Amino acid sequence: MLFRDRVDAGRRLAFALRRYREEAPVVLGLPRGGVPVAHEVARALKAPLDVWVVRKIGFPGREELGLGAVSEGGEVYLNDEVLAELGAPPEEVAELADRKAAEVEARVQRFRRGRPPPDLEGRTVIVVDDGIATGGTVRAAVRGIRRRGPRRLVLAVPVASARTLASLRPEVDEVVCLDADPNLSAIGAYYQDFGQTTDDDVIALLERARGGGPGKDEGEAPAELAGEELPVEIALDDGARLEGDLVIPAGATGLVLFAHGSGSSRHSPRNRFVAEVLQGAGLATLLLDLLTKEEEAADERTGHLRFDVELLARRVVSAALAVRALPRTSALRLGYFGASTGAAAALIAAARRPDLAGAVVSRGGRPDLAGSYLKAVHAPTLLLVGREDTDVLALNWEALELLRGPRQLAIVEGATHLFEEPGALEEVARAASAWFVRYLAPGRSRRPRSGDNRADRGSWSPVALEPTRPGRARRSRRCDVRRRRAGYHHKRISRGTHFPNASRPVCFT
Repeated sequence: MLFRDRVDAGRRLAFALRRYREEAPVVLGLPRGGVPVAHEVARALKAPLDVWVVRKIGFPGREELGLGAVSEGGEVYLNDEVLAELGAPPEEVAELADRKAAEVEARVQRFRRGRPPPDLEGRTVIVVDDGIATGGTVRAAVRGIRRRGPRRLVLAVPVASARTLASLRPEVDEVVCLDADPNLSAIGAYYQDFGQTTDDDVIALLERARGGGPGKDEGEAPAELAGEELPVEIALDDGARLEGDLVIPAGATGLVLFAHGSGSSRHSPRNRFVAEVLQGAGLATLLLDLLTKEEEAADERTGHLRFDVELLARRVVSAALAVRALPRTSALRLGYFGASTGAAAALIAAARRPDLAGAVVSRGGRPDLAGSYLKAVHAPTLLLVGREDTDVLALNWEALELLRGPRQLAIVEGATHLFEEPGALEEVARAASAWFVRYLAPGRSRRPRSGDNRADRGSWSPVALEPTRPGRARRSRRCDVRRRRAGYHHKRISRGTHFPNASRPVCFT
């Protein structure tokens, strides 16, 4: 994900944090680069803005190598692994920490100008930075803030190292990150403009947030224009009405309709998590209940409707036509995100109306239930399956061979059917986001061009896996032979990697 600058990152992050607006939060920016991002978050949430000062303890002569960090309030974090590797004497480390503590105090005075620190006890506190690489300064900051007794502590960043973010989760109550990249090397690579933020910039933003700075919000779009969240109701030909939640971030480049699986609803926390990641990537989302309340009640007793994929597919098409008719979304290319049996409904819908479907993603889906429709699906399709979901994985292998457009099978190592394992759902969201951003971008053709190698020459090439049941080894060997004849090569990539070649499947490791 690429941000224009810290203001753009802040506005996108604010949209992902909109649910906290009713909690009257306090927003704390980490100087210096985190403050422009935090300023946009505070504006959108109509929340007070302040800073929480923290300084990295760098190794003498190699300041970029962090030994730890010092936060206001006296919190000191030391990276024991780095200290042991470097063999830094404890007395020298203590001296360095004392120096940084003095710098922290000086900056507190400079930024606050004699004002007391914010009262955080019993409040929701949102800590914002412009990105997280190693996480030492953020760790010191959240530990210092935790001592002030907040009711809820939220860490919010536009981009972060996935590994570092996972290590920080126990320190806070919730993490909101638009792009958790396992291959992150430099925060600045995610910004077109990553110019230095000065102390004077920080002071000016704090003054503006308090209403005392010149040109307050002058020339800027109102915070309310960061995006729209609209309840929708779709009337069907048979008189039924479907309820949904449509979210349109500012500058949306596509729209993803969620077809939930058996026994689920638009309130599913898993689908909502994925939807928020897509929104952060600039994609509108429609979370829709494909059954009416009366039908859901009947289905809870009998379970017969959740497997009626023909019915669900008709309703996916109806919903697609409805959002195509809305002025706010008429120009957006449409994709389908299907889970479990909803994946089959999404694929059938893509086969019946290929003019509507720009891309399809299946999460732990049952594409096999789409049957003969699979051969008519030309929309780029990504099948995401957990390695431990062995029965569903085998069914996805078989479905992969029948699809006709660009397609990939992506396997999340260690994940089961619901992707409840730590980090698994994040990988699903990241992969889905990359797929939709690629194929729903304005200007892409709706159908593969004639002669397109990926569409015409069998672009499925499944990843070679250990057999999951008797008989799979023979099929895997046939797949390998076909792959070699077509000129494809097996490729394993690390978890969370983007999809540079849509004709090749990937295996998350």
